[in-house]
Amino acid sequence: MEDGLVREILKDARERMDKAVEALRSDLASIRSGRASPALVERLPVDYYGTPVPLMQLAAITTPEPRVIMIRPFDPNSMAMIEKAIMKSDLGVNPSNDGQVIRIILPPLTEERRRELVRLVHKRVEEARIAVRNIRRDAIADLRDLEKEKMISEDEYHRLVERVEEITKDHIEAINQLGEQKEKEILEV
Repeated sequence: MEDGLVREILKDARERMDKAVEALRSDLASIRSGRASPALVERLPVDYYGTPVPLMQLAAITTPEPRVIMIRPFDPNSMAMIEKAIMKSDLGVNPSNDGQVIRIILPPLTEERRRELVRLVHKRVEEARIAVRNIRRDAIADLRDLEKEKMISEDEYHRLVERVEEITKDHIEAINQLGEQKEKEILEV
């Protein structure tokens, strides 16, 4: 006997948790591993004539080799702006340009840098877990309010809390898997 309000609370919680997992996925994609990936630079803000614009809107980004990122600006005049943004970023690389394209050659990661990156991954994973737990807390509080207002029975409330816990558990598992995959990718030599 789930009414629209209860369904809405569960749907909202699930959608917000999905967004937390997605945010983590894209966040982890921008963390460097030993391998070149367009995701490392796609969202890099470039000061394009006074406006910060994500690099992916200004250039075609490819990885012709495992440790090379190639950036081909749509507007040749933006070459210097793109290079400046790459050097200001926390990638710790020096871009080279031949007038047509910018190449970023990723040096192999040192053991110390790998450990730093793994710590960063752990931090981001924990932040995502906290976000999901906060969403769980909000959903349970909403259900408790419905029970207090006698809109659902105490049994119904407990059954729904279990549903929220299941949804939370699934999302925490997804977050942990993303973290483990990224950690493995970083530690792969």
